[in-house]
Amino acid sequence: MGKPPKLSDLYDPTSRKHLLANTFPKKEALQAALRSLEEVFLSYNVTVFRPDSVANCNQIFARDLGFVIDNIWVRANIIPHRADELHGLKTLQELIPKEKQLVFPENVHVEGGDVIIHDEHIFVGICTRKDYADLLTARTNLAAVNALQDAFPHKKVIPFELIKSNTIPEKNALHLDCCFQPVGVTYAITCPEGFANPKEYRWIVDFFGQENIFEVSALEMSQMMCNVVSIRQDVVVSDSTFSRLNTWLRQRDITVEEVNFREIAKQGGLFRCVTMPLTRLI
Repeated sequence: MGKPPKLSDLYDPTSRKHLLANTFPKKEALQAALRSLEEVFLSYNVTVFRPDSVANCNQIFARDLGFVIDNIWVRANIIPHRADELHGLKTLQELIPKEKQLVFPENVHVEGGDVIIHDEHIFVGICTRKDYADLLTARTNLAAVNALQDAFPHKKVIPFELIKSNTIPEKNALHLDCCFQPVGVTYAITCPEGFANPKEYRWIVDFFGQENIFEVSALEMSQMMCNVVSIRQDVVVSDSTFSRLNTWLRQRDITVEEVNFREIAKQGGLFRCVTMPLTRLI
């Protein structure tokens, strides 16, 4: 990770908050949390890769660098502040056949946390505000929606406008997976306050059914309660401090593997953010 960051080096409100409070996480604590998550994956026979090490670069959040749709790996066009992270994908890209890789034009802004694949749907978190260029938290634009629909015409691409703030964690949905997460076949975790358009959130409620949705508050959203990761349709990795959510999941016969990721959360992401699934069995 290099030296402790300066305020000007940061590009999300949660990291800013913890740097100002002198609670910004140490590298050793982040590494320990990642090892704990890796142990869970390995216990389920998941093959785990790590990015190539890039000096003086925060490489915690692999999700945003790319994502897989069907059998195509899409390299994300991330914000310039994070460009060095892409250097860590060199070995990975060599393992993926060129014809299975897709890179969009530079005007297509997209980060993996804003792209959620659910059966025939591709859910995409976007920002179309006039001050888009001034928002460090605006990561995916409308051009990404059009590009994804063109690249995967057999899918239904559904965009959602997200709330954005450079400075207030409770008023910022950094990515779609910070306020929305399908679980299994029928369930979803959501934060209504993460969506800028109530009608778009209503679509999610109608799609999954209110009885199948676990809603979190804006504060819980900022703590990354929506950002779990599914190993299987019936197995979820969640933070050990999310007792309300974990109880709800277990009541629905979903196995919950608990890992303490509080130090990771201080940088504005959690389990889905640190993982980039490459091969899905279903």
